[in-house]
Amino acid sequence: MIRLGSLAGYPFEGPRSLMGWAPQKISAVYAVMCLNDPEKKPKDFSVIYVGHSADLSTVGFPLKHPKSSAWVKRSGDKFNLYICWYEFLGGTEKHRDQIAKELMAVYQPSCNDEQYDQAWKEEWIGEYSNAFTDPLTTTRDPNNRT
Repeated sequence: MIRLGSLAGYPFEGPRSLMGWAPQKISAVYAVMCLNDPEKKPKDFSVIYVGHSADLSTVGFPLKHPKSSAWVKRSGDKFNLYICWYEFLGGTEKHRDQIAKELMAVYQPSCNDEQYDQAWKEEWIGEYSNAFTDPLTTTRDPNNRT
């Protein structure tokens, strides 16, 4: 298991070697990864592609996916490709898409055409103030227990 996402919030199965992996008929978000330095750092992965599917067995793994040539080029060797997946039980396509976009914002995978920024802009939320957002103040002396 490997944890991915903001604050490493999603428990993904894997990583497994993509070339020896048989995808299951499950609905999941997946990440294709490669080892950065297989000799010196055998556990140092980079996320190079993120996607999702209602059925992983129809995606085209290992190398019939439309982006597989980019994966091989980025990793340097098809045997340096790994896969991990998060089976999202009860999740809809919108749920899977949202998780995939979050992962793209966090990892900026080079083989995805879409890129997302994880920055917040002030105009999205705006500023406001009320009794609940003001700093907590009290006139009570914590040393005086009366």
